[in-house]
Amino acid sequence: MSRIPHTAGRVAMVSEHASPLAALGGPDAGGQNVYVAQVARQLARRGYRVTVYTRRDSAGLPDRVTLIDGVQVVHVPAGPPAPVPKDELLPHMTEFGNFLARQWAHNPPDVVHSHFWMSGLAALAGARDLGIPVVQTYHALGTVKKRYQGAADTSPPQRLAVEEAIGHECAGIIATCSDEVAELKAMGLPEDRISVVPCGVDPDQFAPVAPNRPPGARRRLLAVGRLVPRKGFDRAIRALAGIPDAELLIAGGPEADLLGAEPEAARLYGIAAEYGVSDRVTLLGGVGRARMPRLMSSADLVLSLPLYEPFGIVPLEAMACATPVVATAVGGQLDTVVDGSTGLLVPADDDHDLSAAVRALLADPGRLARYGTAGRARVLTRYTWDRVAEGVAGVYGAVSSIRSLSGVVR
Repeated sequence: MSRIPHTAGRVAMVSEHASPLAALGGPDAGGQNVYVAQVARQLARRGYRVTVYTRRDSAGLPDRVTLIDGVQVVHVPAGPPAPVPKDELLPHMTEFGNFLARQWAHNPPDVVHSHFWMSGLAALAGARDLGIPVVQTYHALGTVKKRYQGAADTSPPQRLAVEEAIGHECAGIIATCSDEVAELKAMGLPEDRISVVPCGVDPDQFAPVAPNRPPGARRRLLAVGRLVPRKGFDRAIRALAGIPDAELLIAGGPEADLLGAEPEAARLYGIAAEYGVSDRVTLLGGVGRARMPRLMSSADLVLSLPLYEPFGIVPLEAMACATPVVATAVGGQLDTVVDGSTGLLVPADDDHDLSAAVRALLADPGRLARYGTAGRARVLTRYTWDRVAEGVAGVYGAVSSIRSLSGVVR
């Protein structure tokens, strides 16, 4: 039976470009939006009162929106009330921080949790003179992006220095995986301030759905993510040439009827033609979250092949649907996918024979079933949003006078 716990404390979340109210699938809308929304919801269920501060990107937005009971979203006037790419938001963070300082001077939260590096800059500006502890989650690090993108990195040149400064000033850092901890330590940030709390998945929403595929249908491989080169969809297409009895579906990007204007879609179509697999590659465009569990459940394997990945929510969603995963051994995938138990980890370079690994898995139905069952069990024990919120609340308690409640509305 449900019960509503007493208020545990007041939490301010700062998420400058990733609103918990945003529709997913845009160039700057993805995992961070989901994380902020889900953690805020779970904290509210634990009795916290949460206010999420995000940038106003439309003149028609109300000043304040109730997400659920216990969670308010405040639209902060910082820069033009219009969409602005996140890499162009830095000049507006002073205005964002000044707004927070004015708000918190009259009604200070017990703890501030900032998401992404520019949010950390604004959060510290708002909290510094008031003595409010700030917890930082980077979600992605500039050092990693610069390493892999080089001259193609569009981040502001100040990013690396600002990220390091934030890490030294904030009261605590939440890393989402062990690989991120290594990166933070290499930046010279104090290890005793770093806690690992992973991202999560809703196992009620992402759950196995009985597939509805005709007898004799091709084996199905699925790749999911934003249509950007680093996601490795090109590698999946090239591997398909060595898996003659399979099809590859790619879900992500704009709606299907807009793919013709998408440069990455054109590049992927070209690679499919080059490798002679055009008839077996389908770009689905953006697929809503309500449809994703059925799509993932219909696949024999989900391929998650990014060149780098700060955490990577797709493997967790697939595992929650009891679908095995073949993933590159990068970032958070090193933690979430257990090689030889819930799927396979493969090197992130093209030298590995991905086709052979996938063919061997597809030829072994018993192994596929074991991996799928083990993946679902791993999600239920480690990666629910309730477990994530428990870990986050523990960090809040360690850096502030806020208290964590064990009572949860279910």
